[in-house]
Amino acid sequence: MRAIAHVRSDFSSKFGVPRQSGLVPALEADVVFAPEFRNPDALRGLEGFSHLWLIWVFDRAARAQWSPTVRPPRLGGNARLGVFATRSPFRPNPVGLSVVELAGIEETADRGPVLHIRGADLMDGTPVLDIKPYLPYADCIPEAAGGFAAVPAGETLEVEIPPELLERVPPERREALRGVLALDPRPRYQEDPDRVYGFGFAGLEVRFSVAGKRLTVREIEAAP
Repeated sequence: MRAIAHVRSDFSSKFGVPRQSGLVPALEADVVFAPEFRNPDALRGLEGFSHLWLIWVFDRAARAQWSPTVRPPRLGGNARLGVFATRSPFRPNPVGLSVVELAGIEETADRGPVLHIRGADLMDGTPVLDIKPYLPYADCIPEAAGGFAAVPAGETLEVEIPPELLERVPPERREALRGVLALDPRPRYQEDPDRVYGFGFAGLEVRFSVAGKRLTVREIEAAP
């Protein structure tokens, strides 16, 4: 298989990326096709769908060896489950699957047709293997059992961003940043209130600490 496209998103590293697609609807990203696939005919009819399946590669999580069990963050990183009972990136074949909202299709002069998407849980540069339309009548099963992740984790933290720091974030990115922080991007096993965490977002370096249920942004500056 080969990549047909790559994702262009605000995340320069995996830290901060939502653990599932759709958790932060305000997150915006683009799907940019490889030169050989920049044919508008390949997208004919796609505008009629509101959501898409992206099949992609955990290209920065591939390992030479695989483990039959992993520790899901949803369980605090303390319990082991079978890899095929989780969505862990550490799999025999590092393939990911995400549902995203199709916000628009733009025909550009230099990159061909570009898909504008929302709600993606993807790092910048992620290779995309395939794109399929989401079909509500077939893909939505309301009575399906969700195992240990039966309900969304949802927002868990109250986010405090000082106004002078928030001013450094482009207005169209502020809602998305708040949503990412409210989901608590820390590893589940870390609870040190004195530790300062940081991650790259939209060309910025965002640093924060967490005490109890309150997350406080300490610094926002241009990424090096």
